[in-house]
Amino acid sequence: MIAFLGQGRMGAPMARRLIAAGHQVTTWRRGAGVPVATTVAGAELVITMLSDPAAVREVLAGALPGLRPDATVVEMSTIGPDAVRELRALLPPSVGLVDAPVLGSVGPAAEGTLTVLAGGDVAGCREVLSVFGTVRELGPLGSGAAMKIAVMSALVPAQVLLAETFAYGRAHGVDHDALIDVLSGTPLGVLADRLRAPSAQTRYALAHAAKDLELGAWEGASMATAARARLQEARAAGLGERDLSAIVEHIGGTPAHRAVPLNPATVPATNGMYSHAVRVGDMLYVSGQAAFDEEGKVVGEGSMAAQAEHVFQVIGRILADQGATFEDVAFIRTYLTDMDDRVEYGRVRRKYITGTPPASTTVEVSRLFMPGLLLEVDLIVALTPGGR
Repeated sequence: MIAFLGQGRMGAPMARRLIAAGHQVTTWRRGAGVPVATTVAGAELVITMLSDPAAVREVLAGALPGLRPDATVVEMSTIGPDAVRELRALLPPSVGLVDAPVLGSVGPAAEGTLTVLAGGDVAGCREVLSVFGTVRELGPLGSGAAMKIAVMSALVPAQVLLAETFAYGRAHGVDHDALIDVLSGTPLGVLADRLRAPSAQTRYALAHAAKDLELGAWEGASMATAARARLQEARAAGLGERDLSAIVEHIGGTPAHRAVPLNPATVPATNGMYSHAVRVGDMLYVSGQAAFDEEGKVVGEGSMAAQAEHVFQVIGRILADQGATFEDVAFIRTYLTDMDDRVEYGRVRRKYITGTPPASTTVEVSRLFMPGLLLEVDLIVALTPGGR
């Protein structure tokens, strides 16, 4: 049996490919109400296709109680080699781990024509991976993740460069289609044609492209770092869920310095009366986060530890959406309904906010906006221009 963790644009067609190939597949997605440990119970192969390193760590940590001792985890998200090594340390030694991110978008995922970049021992999962497309075996664990980041560190900046080229052309009266026709005779022709007009279908989300460069723009990588800054601006301007080709619309216009509401798809939706966060330039203001799920029900009722854990996991996903971590928190404010719970709250908080703490305020209130809530946390976060 195969447990497939994660749906979304890429995950859903990949899961369907497995089912069509005759495999017994159990799927899991965030918000479905089924514990991930229940989904993986009995599975020989566990495949993860999630948004970022934090999501993969969180989901696999939740899966640990249900993992078979002889299971193999195939990590197919784009998370980079460092995160793969962290997963190896997280999983029991008897559980196998293969990193196998893919090259390709929604169409190739549905058609089974992806390129699978595999690192580690794929002997036990080679046949399954071939359902998705061509499998490239690249070496020891982490090799696939490193190859994916290396490739995207070339492809993504090249598309940002072309968007800037188009902006230059517009500013100097160059015919847009003629420019693309000329570029078609160069090595950049395929990418130029892809950017001829922003895609209405999101094949490769701009937010994912920004995340990939946040993982790969190492010190000294000047072009990738500059492209990352461009994508972060576009993401803050509300283009994160659009296809990467939307960068053409963003570049050449007036940089967005206004307040940009943000509601990441990785966290439970708000009630419509507020946004989870607002970005203003390089500052992020995170609304009060409390322990409720996708259905608006209180999580961990009566338990400060459970509610605090939920709140900080949600905050972590909001920060990751903007390329930030808990180290970037400048100010944190906590509302407790009982100050006697502050010690238990503090134990959880110290798991996430380590080292020298940020500016902080903790206050006791008589009640919060939903019965059963024990705490609410809001933050101000500094977002470094061009990086984290």
